[in-house]
Amino acid sequence: MLQELKDAYGFIFEEELIREIEETGVLKVSHAGEIIMDINDYITSMPLLLDGAIKILREDEDGNELLLYFLERGDTCALTLSCCLGQTRSEIRAVAERDTKYIMVPVSKIEEWTTRYKSWRNFVFESYQSRLSEMLETIDTLAFMNMDQRLLRYLQDKAKINQSEELQVTHQQIAYDLNTSRVVISRLLKKLEMEGKILLQRNQILVQDL
Repeated sequence: MLQELKDAYGFIFEEELIREIEETGVLKVSHAGEIIMDINDYITSMPLLLDGAIKILREDEDGNELLLYFLERGDTCALTLSCCLGQTRSEIRAVAERDTKYIMVPVSKIEEWTTRYKSWRNFVFESYQSRLSEMLETIDTLAFMNMDQRLLRYLQDKAKINQSEELQVTHQQIAYDLNTSRVVISRLLKKLEMEGKILLQRNQILVQDL
């Protein structure tokens, strides 16, 4: 685990902090599609991603989901961090986008390291800034993009996160993430295919416009 920590965070944290994370953190592995953290859960620790990817979702009163952003290796979730420090329930759902390995750091250490390590403090602030920028981008896509543009952006982001142009995803799952209907998604996927931006294959989508 120590080497994986160094590979993912060695360019951010000093050696002493890396070793503290290894000693106090709990190593976890979640498979693709598994819920890592759910809405209304009490949050007592935050994740540091070693490998894989996590998607962060919000849910409205009717149970409809909306994708906010993705987390990759070297990231953490600022919304989780806020819940940890505020000792409140989670307002997001975190789902493994693909098989993911991460370390859960206890809230007591989060506060301690913020005081002791400048690198950790900078990491926390930069995480807030990055996640805020990503949420603003999500708002922009909702406000200013047509659904076909949102769909293409979603597929492009998903391909980059999964490091593959071939996406194993159903039309229904896309509809859930974009908070629309499967019929709309199926129609727009056909439109994107006719425009040469994607290729629809059996049980997968090939993203050609990256």
